[in-house]
Amino acid sequence: MKMLHAILSVILIIIGQGPSLSQSKIPEDDRSFISVKDLPATPAKNQAMTSTCWCFSVISMLESEMLRMGRDTFDLSEMFIVRHVYDEKAEKYLRMHGTINFGEGGFFHDVMSALDSFGIVPDECYTGLVKGAKIHYHEEMFDTLKKYLDKEIHSDNKNIDPGWKKGFTEILDSSLGVLPYEFTYKGKTYTPASFASDLGVNTDDYVEITSFSHHPFYHQFILEVPDNWAWASFYNVPLDDLLEIIYYSINNGYTIALSSDISEKGFLWNEGVATVPDTSLDNKIGKEKQIEQQIRQEAFDNYSTTDDHGMHIIGIAIDKNGNKYFHVKNSWGIKGSPYNGSLYVSEPYVRYKAIAIMVNKKGIPNHIKEKLDID
Repeated sequence: MKMLHAILSVILIIIGQGPSLSQSKIPEDDRSFISVKDLPATPAKNQAMTSTCWCFSVISMLESEMLRMGRDTFDLSEMFIVRHVYDEKAEKYLRMHGTINFGEGGFFHDVMSALDSFGIVPDECYTGLVKGAKIHYHEEMFDTLKKYLDKEIHSDNKNIDPGWKKGFTEILDSSLGVLPYEFTYKGKTYTPASFASDLGVNTDDYVEITSFSHHPFYHQFILEVPDNWAWASFYNVPLDDLLEIIYYSINNGYTIALSSDISEKGFLWNEGVATVPDTSLDNKIGKEKQIEQQIRQEAFDNYSTTDDHGMHIIGIAIDKNGNKYFHVKNSWGIKGSPYNGSLYVSEPYVRYKAIAIMVNKKGIPNHIKEKLDID
């Protein structure tokens, strides 16, 4: 096994940033994986009955960044960020007369924006769980919030009550708890802003990158997915460049937040694997589709690829046949997962179904940064 590990590791290092291995064999009976590169990560958490994966994935990435920088192991509060983003989203919903998406979903940049504006706290200081709740559940709360806002928008006097935010805040306080404005952590008193500053994270170090051909490559565009309610711009690169960035980033010590469609039949959480089986090959069961830019684009254009879920890429692995996978940390807890809250996502799956990534600028190859005009 050690010899096989060594041989396959060398093979992967050689091909790691090259073209994908099309038509590769998927292990049918043996779902064992060999780690080629795993980066430090905190334990998997559980977003439970919420659509807050966008926050869990970025917070997980930031916790890994703390470990990369030699800091302590932190358990940061996702719900502190989520709470503030709900406030920001409500204000924009009102300004747009209720014509934009108002839901639990969001995107990676929402976390960084809230971190800059409001700071952050340890999870123990703001769990977002009240009234004896053991898991996060936002559906009923969000239904109440939306009805409250819609009532303001469609009021008989056709004017928004200047005091609308007081009632909105009361709903959030009741459902998630009152926000802390000062707290003590490990014997030191902080505000959310001072604690964020103490972490040493510079949000300007992180960028979002995608790959779709309906906009020019090596330019930015506003990604047209409903959860991009803030209308943020993403850098656009060819598909092969996107994969090169992912490999380069992991190989140089930087983990990545991943937004992906998970509706494919090949996404098997209970088996801990995601692949793109090529069902057109009748006599070649176990082969994966070859994914190029056009196939990826068509799936996005016809809605078969949608912005479903945010996760966290923490490593690279291979199966017994040498096929490449990404080790991806999820936010669904560890129950039902054979890999302790993680799964292995094949390269073809990422090429096909990755909506976008967030990456540290230092995790982007210099020749791509130059094309994107990133410092």
